[in-house]
Amino acid sequence: MLIDSTFFKFILVGGINTIAGSALMFIFYNIADHSYWFASGAAYILTSILSFFLNKYFTFRVQRWSAYMVFAFVFTIAISYLLAYGIAKPVTYHVFSNRSQKFRDNTALLTGMCLFTGLNYIGQRFFAFRRKGK
Repeated sequence: MLIDSTFFKFILVGGINTIAGSALMFIFYNIADHSYWFASGAAYILTSILSFFLNKYFTFRVQRWSAYMVFAFVFTIAISYLLAYGIAKPVTYHVFSNRSQKFRDNTALLTGMCLFTGLNYIGQRFFAFRRKGK
């Protein structure tokens, strides 16, 4: 079953990370004047560390520790990030072609966050933190 108690715990952890990550991302982009890729990437790198521990112990209740798990987590984050933000930017630029670059980038950042959440949940649940025998 795709939606169970882990889904709701993942959403709670994601909410915490989203608040912190969004603040960092939009500060990096709008205030510190960094690029789209730097702003989104730096925010995800910083909040992924917290996410690993919260999802490992709270969401998926995995007690074992392995290099494979860390690799699978990092791989899932990286693929989810590249897909989500790689899709979000060109689609948003196409849909809002008549708007300013700042508007399109901010909209792409928001769209990428949504895509990332779905892709990341699936990857974390069924790849990084999957239970043995399932």
